[in-house]
Amino acid sequence: MELLNVIFLSLIQGITEFLPVSSSAHLILFPTFSGNKDQGLLIDISVHLGSLIAVTTFFWLDVKVILVSSTKFFSRSLDGGDRNLVVCLVVATIPAVILGATLKYSGLYDYIRESTLIIGIAMMGFGILLWFSDRNKQVDTKISEWTIRHALILGFWQMLALIPGTSRSGITITGARFLNYDRSSAIKISMLMSIPTIIAAATLEFYSLGFENISINWIEIVAAIIISALAAFGALSLMMRLLTTVNFTPYVLYRIFLGTILIIWAFM
Repeated sequence: MELLNVIFLSLIQGITEFLPVSSSAHLILFPTFSGNKDQGLLIDISVHLGSLIAVTTFFWLDVKVILVSSTKFFSRSLDGGDRNLVVCLVVATIPAVILGATLKYSGLYDYIRESTLIIGIAMMGFGILLWFSDRNKQVDTKISEWTIRHALILGFWQMLALIPGTSRSGITITGARFLNYDRSSAIKISMLMSIPTIIAAATLEFYSLGFENISINWIEIVAAIIISALAAFGALSLMMRLLTTVNFTPYVLYRIFLGTILIIWAFM
């Protein structure tokens, strides 16, 4: 794959991964509209690894607590709040992992990811749903009040992200806003949920890759990781900085616009 295309893909993945606009849809559509061949699983894994680096770096203090809590999970000295956060992340990840593996090995995911119409409808429909959820007034429900029940509910919301065009961050933020978490906590919960989800998805893709006939271009791999990490960190920083003054309407309008284009394209 040409290095220039890798750079474009890495920027697309990095910028869109944590914004509620569906990175998977953009990655799927890139070869369709650019005329390039599909980037393949290896580049997909690389750009997601870059996103993983970005989110763990940005939320390092929280990630550090989670890592320490995970190693001391069965220790009586572990603070109840830290234990609760670990349990909530595990519970929230399980539904999407089960459904994702089912779709992957049944071949259904390959079918839905090739449908421009499905992507367009999901882009528009779940964008409008995000707008409705954000109409909730700002309340005082914080991430420290995250419950296992809410984690399971958000886990089911996250399952919808397996539909290309939905947006993993968008749908989990939507669910959290409907559960009356304020924007800051909704985004933070969504971002922390992304860490085990990205790891699980990358592991699944890595396992299914098969290296017998794969030629690895390390320059492309390293470039994809670094560029996507920097782009994702920048996009995440900007969103977190603006969330107190800007709602999700600009993202919703973009989703409606792109969704409309894709639906029209599907019928041409």
